[in-house]
Amino acid sequence: MWEVREPRDWPGAWWADWYKLPPERYPLPLPPATYERNRRYRDNRRRREAVRRTVRLRRVTGTDVPHTGWRFVAELPDGELVGELRAHERDPHLRYGQGLAHKREMVLDGILVAYDYRRLGIGRQLVEALVAGMRDREIVSAYAIADGPGIDLLLACGFRFEASRPAALRLDRSRR
Repeated sequence: MWEVREPRDWPGAWWADWYKLPPERYPLPLPPATYERNRRYRDNRRRREAVRRTVRLRRVTGTDVPHTGWRFVAELPDGELVGELRAHERDPHLRYGQGLAHKREMVLDGILVAYDYRRLGIGRQLVEALVAGMRDREIVSAYAIADGPGIDLLLACGFRFEASRPAALRLDRSRR
């Protein structure tokens, strides 16, 4: 059995993934605790909890990572890679012109978490590791472009929407 703190903790909350309802609008009251009858689901839940407890983060450095590149990985004790964050530093002087040569910015290139281990907090831990590294290097701004569930993750980690309007572009080389 496990405690039900929010709708996502309860398999009977069919509305939990699709709607962000306030508690007073839940179609059913949440029970204090619940359990899973399906053996496969129980084993999967136990495996996910073990991953949540044992995952370790580390920053990868060395010749494989450029000087301005940042790479964090989330690994299990047996070395299985379950998540990765990549980012790079950017000099705003190159973007805006003179006067900002002493400042640096961070650009988030991507966050990947293995499908079976999503929604365990691994993505948030990776972003928190990046923010801690930024704090140490006195980098105050980070930029990211996201879609789908990546938007919710970044908003939960403290990112805000920016007024600019990025466009999705694509280049297909002609076959001639």
